[in-house]
Amino acid sequence: MIKNKVKLILRKLVLLLTKTSAGRFLYKILLEEAMLTNKKVNHNGINLSFTAPNPLNEYRAESFSTKEPETLDWIDSFDEGSIFWDIGANVGLYSCYAAAKRNCEVIAFEPSVFNLELLARNISNNSLIDNISIMPLAISDKQNLNRLNLSSTEWGGALSTFGETYGQDGKDLDIEFSFNTFGISLDMAHDIFSIKLPKYLKIDVDGIEHLILQGGPEVLKNTKEVLVEINEGFHDQFKISSSILTQAGFIMDRTGEYVHPDKDNSGKICNQIWIK
Repeated sequence: MIKNKVKLILRKLVLLLTKTSAGRFLYKILLEEAMLTNKKVNHNGINLSFTAPNPLNEYRAESFSTKEPETLDWIDSFDEGSIFWDIGANVGLYSCYAAAKRNCEVIAFEPSVFNLELLARNISNNSLIDNISIMPLAISDKQNLNRLNLSSTEWGGALSTFGETYGQDGKDLDIEFSFNTFGISLDMAHDIFSIKLPKYLKIDVDGIEHLILQGGPEVLKNTKEVLVEINEGFHDQFKISSSILTQAGFIMDRTGEYVHPDKDNSGKICNQIWIK
Protein backbone atom coordinates (compact mmCIF):
# COMPACT_ATOMS: atom_id res chain seq x y z
CA MET A 1 0.00 0.00 0.00
CA ILE A 2 2.81 2.41 0.90
CA LYS A 3 4.60 1.64 -2.38
CA ASN A 4 1.43 2.28 -4.39
CA LYS A 5 0.79 5.57 -2.58
CA VAL A 6 4.34 6.72 -3.28
CA LYS A 7 3.90 5.82 -6.96
CA LEU A 8 0.66 7.79 -7.10
CA ILE A 9 2.31 10.87 -5.56
CA LEU A 10 5.24 10.61 -7.98
CA ARG A 11 2.90 10.33 -10.97
CA LYS A 12 1.16 13.51 -9.89
CA LEU A 13 4.50 15.27 -9.50
CA VAL A 14 5.55 14.16 -12.98
CA LEU A 15 2.28 15.47 -14.44
CA LEU A 16 2.89 18.81 -12.74
CA LEU A 17 6.46 18.95 -14.05
CA THR A 18 5.43 18.25 -17.65
CA LYS A 19 2.99 21.16 -17.68
CA THR A 20 5.76 23.77 -17.92
CA SER A 21 8.85 24.04 -20.10
CA ALA A 22 11.05 24.40 -17.01
CA GLY A 23 9.44 21.33 -15.46
CA ARG A 24 9.90 19.30 -18.64
CA PHE A 25 13.56 20.32 -18.74
CA LEU A 26 14.02 19.23 -15.11
CA TYR A 27 12.24 15.94 -15.78
CA LYS A 28 14.51 15.30 -18.78
CA ILE A 29 17.60 15.97 -16.68
CA LEU A 30 16.39 13.60 -13.95
CA LEU A 31 15.84 10.78 -16.45
CA GLU A 32 19.21 11.34 -18.09
CA GLU A 33 20.97 11.39 -14.73
CA ALA A 34 19.24 8.18 -13.70
CA MET A 35 20.57 6.43 -16.80
CA LEU A 36 24.06 7.81 -16.16
CA THR A 37 24.16 6.33 -12.64
CA ASN A 38 26.59 3.41 -12.58
CA LYS A 39 27.57 0.83 -9.98
CA LYS A 40 31.07 -0.63 -9.94
CA VAL A 41 31.63 -4.36 -9.57
CA ASN A 42 34.84 -6.30 -8.98
CA HIS A 43 34.88 -10.08 -9.18
CA ASN A 44 37.98 -12.26 -9.49
CA GLY A 45 40.02 -9.30 -10.63
CA ILE A 46 37.52 -8.20 -13.28
CA ASN A 47 36.20 -4.64 -12.95
CA LEU A 48 32.81 -3.92 -14.47
CA SER A 49 30.40 -0.99 -14.44
CA PHE A 50 26.64 -1.46 -14.67
CA THR A 51 23.94 1.14 -15.29
CA ALA A 52 21.77 1.43 -12.17
CA PRO A 53 18.83 3.80 -12.68
CA ASN A 54 16.71 2.11 -10.02
CA PRO A 55 17.01 -0.04 -6.84
CA LEU A 56 16.60 -3.29 -8.80
CA ASN A 57 19.68 -2.64 -10.89
CA GLU A 58 21.59 -1.43 -7.84
CA TYR A 59 20.74 -4.76 -6.23
CA ARG A 60 21.84 -6.68 -9.33
CA ALA A 61 25.24 -4.98 -9.17
CA GLU A 62 25.62 -5.24 -5.38
CA SER A 63 24.72 -8.96 -5.36
CA PHE A 64 26.79 -9.76 -8.46
CA SER A 65 29.27 -12.02 -6.65
CA THR A 66 26.77 -13.67 -4.31
CA LYS A 67 23.46 -14.16 -6.14
CA GLU A 68 24.56 -16.90 -8.55
CA PRO A 69 28.13 -17.90 -7.66
CA GLU A 70 27.77 -21.14 -9.62
CA THR A 71 27.15 -19.16 -12.81
CA LEU A 72 30.28 -17.08 -12.30
CA ASP A 73 32.35 -20.19 -11.45
CA TRP A 74 31.01 -21.82 -14.61
CA ILE A 75 32.01 -18.83 -16.73
CA ASP A 76 35.45 -18.84 -15.10
CA SER A 77 35.94 -22.36 -16.51
CA PHE A 78 35.21 -21.34 -20.13
CA ASP A 79 37.86 -21.84 -22.78
CA GLU A 80 39.45 -18.53 -23.75
CA GLY A 81 37.79 -16.85 -26.74
CA SER A 82 34.92 -19.34 -26.94
CA ILE A 83 31.38 -18.73 -28.24
CA PHE A 84 28.76 -18.12 -25.53
CA TRP A 85 25.02 -17.76 -26.11
CA ASP A 86 23.23 -16.01 -23.23
CA ILE A 87 19.50 -16.72 -23.60
CA GLY A 88 17.61 -14.31 -21.35
CA ALA A 89 20.53 -11.92 -20.97
CA ASN A 90 18.45 -9.33 -19.07
CA VAL A 91 20.79 -6.32 -18.61
CA GLY A 92 23.90 -8.30 -19.50
CA LEU A 93 25.66 -9.05 -16.22
CA TYR A 94 26.85 -12.50 -17.27
CA SER A 95 27.36 -11.57 -20.92
CA CYS A 96 29.70 -8.78 -19.82
CA TYR A 97 31.53 -10.99 -17.34
CA ALA A 98 32.09 -13.77 -19.90
CA ALA A 99 33.39 -11.26 -22.44
CA ALA A 100 35.66 -9.49 -19.96
CA LYS A 101 36.91 -12.55 -18.06
CA ARG A 102 37.32 -15.11 -20.85
CA ASN A 103 37.32 -12.89 -23.96
CA CYS A 104 34.21 -14.74 -25.14
CA GLU A 105 32.31 -13.92 -28.30
CA VAL A 106 28.83 -13.48 -26.82
CA ILE A 107 25.37 -13.45 -28.35
CA ALA A 108 23.04 -11.83 -25.81
CA PHE A 109 19.41 -12.78 -26.46
CA GLU A 110 16.95 -10.38 -24.80
CA PRO A 111 13.48 -9.38 -26.12
CA SER A 112 12.30 -7.04 -23.33
CA VAL A 113 12.09 -3.42 -24.45
CA PHE A 114 12.62 -2.40 -20.82
CA ASN A 115 15.96 -4.22 -20.61
CA LEU A 116 17.49 -3.65 -24.03
CA GLU A 117 18.66 -0.10 -23.39
CA LEU A 118 20.40 -1.12 -20.17
CA LEU A 119 21.94 -4.14 -21.89
CA ALA A 120 23.35 -1.90 -24.63
CA ARG A 121 24.57 0.67 -22.10
CA ASN A 122 26.31 -2.00 -20.03
CA ILE A 123 28.08 -3.36 -23.09
CA SER A 124 29.22 0.15 -23.97
CA ASN A 125 30.13 1.07 -20.36
CA ASN A 126 32.58 -1.82 -20.27
CA SER A 127 34.02 -1.33 -23.80
CA LEU A 128 32.77 -4.77 -24.89
CA ILE A 129 31.12 -3.79 -28.17
CA ASP A 130 33.54 -5.97 -30.16
CA ASN A 131 32.74 -9.00 -27.97
CA ILE A 132 28.97 -8.87 -27.45
CA SER A 133 26.18 -8.79 -30.04
CA ILE A 134 22.55 -8.26 -29.04
CA MET A 135 19.80 -10.45 -30.48
CA PRO A 136 16.54 -8.60 -29.57
CA LEU A 137 14.24 -11.52 -30.44
CA ALA A 138 12.39 -13.97 -28.22
CA ILE A 139 13.58 -17.58 -28.31
CA SER A 140 11.13 -20.48 -28.17
CA ASP A 141 10.56 -23.81 -29.94
CA LYS A 142 9.52 -22.41 -33.33
CA GLN A 143 9.37 -19.32 -35.54
CA ASN A 144 6.21 -17.32 -34.91
CA LEU A 145 4.61 -14.01 -34.07
CA ASN A 146 3.36 -14.11 -30.52
CA ARG A 147 2.96 -12.15 -27.32
CA LEU A 148 5.68 -11.32 -24.84
CA ASN A 149 4.01 -11.16 -21.45
CA LEU A 150 5.82 -9.29 -18.68
CA SER A 151 5.11 -9.21 -14.97
CA SER A 152 6.89 -5.86 -14.63
CA THR A 153 7.79 -2.78 -16.66
CA GLU A 154 10.70 -2.00 -14.34
CA TRP A 155 14.12 -1.46 -15.92
CA GLY A 156 16.01 -4.69 -15.40
CA GLY A 157 12.87 -6.66 -14.58
CA ALA A 158 12.55 -10.41 -15.03
CA LEU A 159 9.70 -12.95 -14.90
CA SER A 160 8.36 -12.69 -18.43
CA THR A 161 7.27 -15.32 -20.94
CA PHE A 162 6.93 -15.53 -24.71
CA GLY A 163 3.91 -17.20 -26.29
CA GLU A 164 2.65 -18.56 -22.97
CA THR A 165 0.84 -17.20 -19.91
CA TYR A 166 2.64 -19.16 -17.19
CA GLY A 167 5.74 -18.20 -15.24
CA GLN A 168 8.72 -20.04 -13.76
CA ASP A 169 6.49 -22.16 -11.49
CA GLY A 170 4.16 -23.28 -14.29
CA LYS A 171 1.32 -21.25 -12.80
CA ASP A 172 -0.47 -18.24 -14.28
CA LEU A 173 1.83 -15.26 -14.64
CA ASP A 174 0.69 -11.98 -13.13
CA ILE A 175 0.85 -10.03 -16.40
CA GLU A 176 1.38 -6.28 -16.14
CA PHE A 177 2.37 -5.50 -19.74
CA SER A 178 2.30 -7.29 -23.11
CA PHE A 179 3.27 -6.68 -26.70
CA ASN A 180 3.43 -8.71 -29.88
CA THR A 181 6.87 -9.59 -31.18
CA PHE A 182 8.67 -12.23 -33.20
CA GLY A 183 10.25 -15.38 -31.86
CA ILE A 184 12.53 -18.00 -33.36
CA SER A 185 14.09 -21.26 -32.26
CA LEU A 186 17.74 -21.78 -31.37
CA ASP A 187 18.34 -23.67 -34.60
CA MET A 188 16.68 -20.93 -36.65
CA ALA A 189 18.77 -18.26 -34.95
CA HIS A 190 21.84 -20.09 -36.18
CA ASP A 191 20.48 -20.79 -39.67
CA ILE A 192 18.88 -17.42 -40.44
CA PHE A 193 21.57 -15.14 -39.03
CA SER A 194 24.59 -17.41 -39.56
CA ILE A 195 25.56 -17.03 -35.90
CA LYS A 196 28.50 -19.14 -34.79
CA LEU A 197 27.39 -22.16 -32.80
CA PRO A 198 27.98 -21.89 -29.07
CA LYS A 199 30.41 -23.92 -27.03
CA TYR A 200 28.57 -22.72 -23.93
CA LEU A 201 24.83 -22.07 -23.65
CA LYS A 202 22.98 -20.38 -20.78
CA ILE A 203 19.16 -20.44 -20.64
CA ASP A 204 17.40 -18.41 -17.95
CA VAL A 205 13.99 -17.16 -19.12
CA ASP A 206 11.75 -17.92 -16.14
CA GLY A 207 9.45 -20.60 -17.49
CA ILE A 208 9.88 -21.79 -21.08
CA GLU A 209 13.38 -23.24 -20.82
CA HIS A 210 12.06 -26.64 -21.97
CA LEU A 211 10.49 -25.12 -25.09
CA ILE A 212 13.73 -23.39 -25.96
CA LEU A 213 15.62 -26.67 -25.64
CA GLN A 214 13.03 -28.37 -27.89
CA GLY A 215 13.86 -25.88 -30.63
CA GLY A 216 17.60 -26.45 -30.58
CA PRO A 217 18.60 -30.05 -31.45
CA GLU A 218 21.30 -28.95 -33.92
CA VAL A 219 22.64 -26.28 -31.58
CA LEU A 220 22.80 -28.79 -28.72
CA LYS A 221 24.80 -31.21 -30.88
CA ASN A 222 27.61 -28.68 -31.05
CA THR A 223 27.38 -27.32 -27.51
CA LYS A 224 29.85 -28.48 -24.88
CA GLU A 225 28.09 -27.26 -21.74
CA VAL A 226 24.63 -25.92 -20.83
CA LEU A 227 23.52 -23.97 -17.79
CA VAL A 228 19.74 -23.94 -17.47
CA GLU A 229 17.54 -22.58 -14.69
CA ILE A 230 14.99 -25.22 -13.70
CA ASN A 231 12.10 -25.29 -11.25
CA GLU A 232 11.83 -28.88 -10.02
CA GLY A 233 8.27 -28.18 -8.90
CA PHE A 234 7.30 -27.35 -12.50
CA HIS A 235 7.23 -30.97 -13.61
CA ASP A 236 6.81 -30.48 -17.37
CA GLN A 237 9.76 -28.09 -17.50
CA PHE A 238 11.88 -30.33 -15.27
CA LYS A 239 11.16 -33.64 -17.03
CA ILE A 240 11.20 -32.37 -20.63
CA SER A 241 14.41 -30.41 -20.14
CA SER A 242 16.18 -33.37 -18.53
CA SER A 243 15.02 -35.71 -21.30
CA ILE A 244 16.15 -33.41 -24.12
CA LEU A 245 19.57 -32.80 -22.60
CA THR A 246 20.13 -36.48 -21.82
CA GLN A 247 19.18 -37.49 -25.38
CA ALA A 248 21.58 -34.84 -26.71
CA GLY A 249 24.43 -36.53 -24.85
CA PHE A 250 24.68 -34.35 -21.76
CA ILE A 251 24.97 -35.48 -18.17
CA MET A 252 24.10 -33.33 -15.16
CA ASP A 253 27.36 -32.21 -13.59
CA ARG A 254 26.22 -29.99 -10.73
CA THR A 255 23.55 -27.61 -9.48
CA GLY A 256 23.55 -24.31 -7.68
CA GLU A 257 21.74 -23.66 -4.43
CA TYR A 258 17.96 -23.95 -4.46
CA VAL A 259 16.06 -20.67 -4.39
CA HIS A 260 13.09 -20.36 -2.00
CA PRO A 261 12.22 -24.09 -1.72
CA ASP A 262 8.55 -24.45 -0.75
CA LYS A 263 6.88 -27.48 0.85
CA ASP A 264 5.32 -28.47 -2.48
CA ASN A 265 8.61 -27.79 -4.34
CA SER A 266 6.88 -25.06 -6.39
CA GLY A 267 9.75 -22.72 -5.59
CA LYS A 268 12.58 -25.25 -5.81
CA ILE A 269 14.52 -23.37 -8.46
CA CYS A 270 18.18 -23.88 -9.25
CA ASN A 271 20.76 -23.58 -11.99
CA GLN A 272 21.65 -26.95 -13.47
CA ILE A 273 24.96 -27.34 -15.29
CA TRP A 274 25.06 -30.09 -17.92
CA ILE A 275 28.24 -31.27 -19.66
CA LYS A 276 29.31 -33.75 -22.35
